[in-house]
Amino acid sequence: MRHKILLPTDFSKNSIRAINYARELYKNDHCDFYVLNAFSPPLGVFSSLMQSKPGDELYEAAKLDSENGLAKVFDVITLNDNFNSKHSFEVVSSYNTVVDAINTVVAEKDIEMVVMGTKGETNAVYEPFGSAAVNVMEKVRHCPVIVVPNSAKLEMPKEIVFPTSYKSHYKRRELVYLTRIALACNSTIAVLHVLKQEGLDKGQEDNKELLQEILKGTDYRFHNIVNDSVMSTVSVFVQSRSSGMVAFINKKHTFFSSMLTNPMVKQISFHLDVPILALHDLRN
Repeated sequence: MRHKILLPTDFSKNSIRAINYARELYKNDHCDFYVLNAFSPPLGVFSSLMQSKPGDELYEAAKLDSENGLAKVFDVITLNDNFNSKHSFEVVSSYNTVVDAINTVVAEKDIEMVVMGTKGETNAVYEPFGSAAVNVMEKVRHCPVIVVPNSAKLEMPKEIVFPTSYKSHYKRRELVYLTRIALACNSTIAVLHVLKQEGLDKGQEDNKELLQEILKGTDYRFHNIVNDSVMSTVSVFVQSRSSGMVAFINKKHTFFSSMLTNPMVKQISFHLDVPILALHDLRN
């Protein structure tokens, strides 16, 4: 089985690091990687963006920059002495927004995973996630997304933290990529429940049992921590255990999206230096 992985890039150092992380994560697998750059005319010419078309000066200049950048990335990857013969690479230049370009390629190439950097060229230190990464995690709904901080280690995760409230009725197909990565990397799944007081109600107990059934066959452990702050608890848990990845089921307009966009996140907590796997609630 060949995996099909999409690698968006804006040619920033973070996006190149995310490409290298994907190569490491799938080093034992046969993969077709698609390196995507979404291009548009320079900022400040929005009206031209809406009207530009092939042949226009702004369009052709932006297209050339995109193609030249992709050619350099392709050469760096394929001409490297450590190139993995199990991997193939194809570059894609798209005149579109990042989210729309990704959704288009995901549909056309039957992509199973998107791997990208958390920040672009600005790399603002006070923002744990760049706006493009947040938009992709929230709006690319047809396949999971892994976002890779620039400080992430280029290695397979030995432990994947899966925070949960046990309030969701899990579906096996929502978690299939979590279990696949865990098995491929020989990772332990640390199921982390942050609660304000001890004990689960009947619905939570049922959902926990269902989760156990879905995770059967993987190496998983349950952890309960009493704390008022989910974000800071996850952050401390990951750092204290040197965990290699955090996975979430992305529920629109609830836990995951609010955690990413909440201004408090940018100020104090959740400055994780590990990749994040955003899975999707198939009911959204």
